[in-house]
Amino acid sequence: MLIGILQTGQSPEALREGNGDYPDMFQRLLADRGLSFRTYKVAEMDFPADVHDCDGWLITGSRFGVYEEHPFIAPLEAFIRKTIAAGVPLVGICFGHQIIAQAMGGKVEKYAGGWAIGAQDYVLDGAPVTLNAWHQDQVVRRPEGAEVIACNDFCENAALVYGDRAFTVQAHPEFDDTFIRGMLEKRAPGLVPDPLIAAAAGRVAEEKSSPLLAAKIADFFLKPRG
Repeated sequence: MLIGILQTGQSPEALREGNGDYPDMFQRLLADRGLSFRTYKVAEMDFPADVHDCDGWLITGSRFGVYEEHPFIAPLEAFIRKTIAAGVPLVGICFGHQIIAQAMGGKVEKYAGGWAIGAQDYVLDGAPVTLNAWHQDQVVRRPEGAEVIACNDFCENAALVYGDRAFTVQAHPEFDDTFIRGMLEKRAPGLVPDPLIAAAAGRVAEEKSSPLLAAKIADFFLKPRG
């Protein structure tokens, strides 16, 4: 199954060597699960010609806010609506989670509660999971028809499903501990409050549920559809 990765940003240049860019991270996360990949740099206006050019789509994270005025935002929202209407499976991670919600009528904003960085604990489908996260924005009002399948006290809409059309997650299952450690060292100082950085650093080595999320993402793409 061919998955089109819609790349909406780049990983920090200082961390790219050794970690790769966002598409590389997703290909590692989803390796050996019956999926192949093609990348479109939509933040640079490199869009697919048609929603059927790939068998499914995955929207990456980004340093941009979905509510900001960038040339790629409106056409990406239009592509999302067409994809969902056509029944082509769509997955969104962090920024991807947020822009799918916004495109479908939800609301995203810079959360008054601040940042979530590093290991975060959620309840997903009734079971506890731990995933790396890195966000200040979040979905504060979900679209009509979107079902919450993961949450915690900080993030009410941590994962959403739109029937069998879209599956979206606020956390970053593709971020491994090496990348998070680099983000804490290179990106967080001066941006994220020191106590949050210290708390995240203390949890870097904890076991994460990324393999579980990888399986859920692959199963979502591969599930039979009429």
